[in-house]
Amino acid sequence: MHRTATHRPFARRRLLGAGAAAGAAAAVGSLAPAARAAAPASWPTRFPLPDDFRPEGIAIGPGPWAWFGSRAGSSLYRAHLPTGRGTLLPTRMDGPSLGIKTDRHGRAFVAGALARQLRVVDTRDGSLLAVYEVGGPGTLVNDVVLTPGAAWFTDSTRPYVYGVPLGPRGELPPARDVVALRLAGEWREAPDGGFTTNGISVTPDGRALLVVNVFQDGGSLLRVDPRTGDARRVDLGGVRLPDGDGALLTGRTLYVVQQVQNAVDVFHLDAAGLRGVRVTRITDPRFRVPTTVAAYGDRLYLPNSRFTEEPPPREYDAVAVRRVR
Repeated sequence: MHRTATHRPFARRRLLGAGAAAGAAAAVGSLAPAARAAAPASWPTRFPLPDDFRPEGIAIGPGPWAWFGSRAGSSLYRAHLPTGRGTLLPTRMDGPSLGIKTDRHGRAFVAGALARQLRVVDTRDGSLLAVYEVGGPGTLVNDVVLTPGAAWFTDSTRPYVYGVPLGPRGELPPARDVVALRLAGEWREAPDGGFTTNGISVTPDGRALLVVNVFQDGGSLLRVDPRTGDARRVDLGGVRLPDGDGALLTGRTLYVVQQVQNAVDVFHLDAAGLRGVRVTRITDPRFRVPTTVAAYGDRLYLPNSRFTEEPPPREYDAVAVRRVR
C-alpha cells in the first residue's frame, strides 16, 4: 500500500535530497560518473540486443556499462560499452521492465508497467531487493529518475508520480513511506484513463521534477513541485512533445526522445526549469523508434524499440550519437 504525500511530511522533505545545495548532483543523478568519462572512438556506435528483447528503458553506470529494460519480460540486459557485448540478467519478476535507472550501490530501480510495481533489483544476481505496489486498476508504471533523496516513477494512466525516499546511505524505505503524489495545478490528464505521462527528469537547480505529458496541448513538459504536486507548464517556445518519451538532463541541457519521430529534441533550460529553448534536433538514419536515452562521455545511447512494426521483429539494437553540450 502507499500513502499520499500529505501524510508523510518527513519522507516528502527527503525526496529531492538536500535541496538547492544538491542541485547539480540531482540534475545529473546516477549518470554523474559516466558523464565525466570519455568514450573512445574505437567503441562501437551500434551493438545488438538479444533477439525478441523488445527494449524500452536504458541506464548507464557505474562504469561503462549499459542496462536495458524490456517490454517482452522482466529480464534486464547488461552491455559493455567498449565492446558492445553483453549478458541477460533474469530477474524472476512478473511482466515487463520498462524505465530503469542504476545507482552506485549496485541496484537497478525498475518501472513495473501494468504490474503496478516500483522494483529495486540487485544488479549482481537479479534478486529482488524491494517491490512496492502502487496505483490502482489500469496503472502503468512507466519511467523513473533518481535524485540524491529518492527514486521517482511516473504513472502513464493516472495523475500521480510515486516517490521512494532513500536514506542517507541509500537505504530503502518500508512500503508505508512510499509517496503517491497527485499532480495538480496546470496538469491535465487524458480522459478515461488514456495514456498521458511518459518520461521524467529533474530541474537544473534540483528543486523540482520535469514530467513529459504527451496529451496536454499536443505534448507538453511540466515542472512538478515534489512537496505539493503543483504542476506548471514549462515554456518551450511553442515546441510540442506529442511523442515525448525518455528525458535526460545534463547540466542545463535537456534531451527528450520523440520516439516515432525518430528524433531527440535538445533544450537549454533556465535553472528553475520553467523556460527552455530548443537548440537543436538530433536525428540519425539508424533510429528505429528509440524510446529512452542515457549519456556516457560525449555520447548518447538509445535503444531502438521498433514498437510500431507488426508483427514485432526479432532483432533489436542500441545506437550511439554525439552529445550536444
